[in-house]
Amino acid sequence: MDWRLDALAALEALPTHVREMVYAARAELVTAKDPCFRGIESDAGLPEGMKVRPIRSTQPKGAYALHFDYGNGWLKYTFTGRTQDPQILVEEVFWLAFKPSTPPPQAEP
Repeated sequence: MDWRLDALAALEALPTHVREMVYAARAELVTAKDPCFRGIESDAGLPEGMKVRPIRSTQPKGAYALHFDYGNGWLKYTFTGRTQDPQILVEEVFWLAFKPSTPPPQAEP
């Protein structure tokens, strides 16, 4: 798996627990028989919270998004299925960091 430099920088800027999720997603991609997960329910074997979708349905050999953390993050990647040296190129890493909302103020009696 190869990374664009900006995607690698984004990965290194993520919190440790999110990087672990990205590494788990990476492991799923590099060990998959077909990293594009083509076909009906072909990504059903992915761990809970992960899904793979094409970025554009009109370009089945184009970029894909592997969503992790129940859609709060994704890896945008392309796959070149060469016989000798297949290649996965990660173009973008994104994670939506959010803070839990604060509880509403208590009404005074």
